[in-house]
Amino acid sequence: MNREDIGDTEYDAELDTPAPLPEDRSLLILDDDKAFLHRLARAMEARGFAVTQCETVAEGLAALGSAPPAFAIIDMRLEDGNGLDVIKKLKEARPDARGIILTGYGNIATAVTAVKLGAFDYLAKPADADEIYHALMATTIEKPDAQENPMSADRVRWEHIQRVFESCDRNVSETARRLNMHRRTLQRILAKRAPR
Repeated sequence: MNREDIGDTEYDAELDTPAPLPEDRSLLILDDDKAFLHRLARAMEARGFAVTQCETVAEGLAALGSAPPAFAIIDMRLEDGNGLDVIKKLKEARPDARGIILTGYGNIATAVTAVKLGAFDYLAKPADADEIYHALMATTIEKPDAQENPMSADRVRWEHIQRVFESCDRNVSETARRLNMHRRTLQRILAKRAPR
């Protein structure tokens, strides 16, 4: 299949080539870590973006309502909700937008959900401004070879726990019940970084 056959604005799965970059450089950054939010905003303004900063899902949704940005950097977990809700609304309001989800709770299930809802990429925290910028502006999508980089048994267990946790709407008690695990044990596992 040639790129011409599917049109310029659609994703070409064979070439791993995303849609063209949006024309304008409007950028929404949504994160409840104020220090990180301000540092990242300054770094992105230095790279030519017109930045709107938001700290809550409500602020993010309001910003989308007034002027949907071309780019977005959205934290996954916020005090008043989930960044995936903002990604979904962004793609509805502006289909050509490129949204990156950031999270300290990286897992495959959530990454798949984020991409299905319209995220362009998914980065685990801590991610620096250069990584985020390159992800936003990527012209190809790199897919790691699963055979070259197999997951450890600890990582597989972590992914399973995270998948169940997400399916329980991040309810610790219900997740612990489904996994037949003590609630405190589950809380300790969820508080740790993902194993390699």
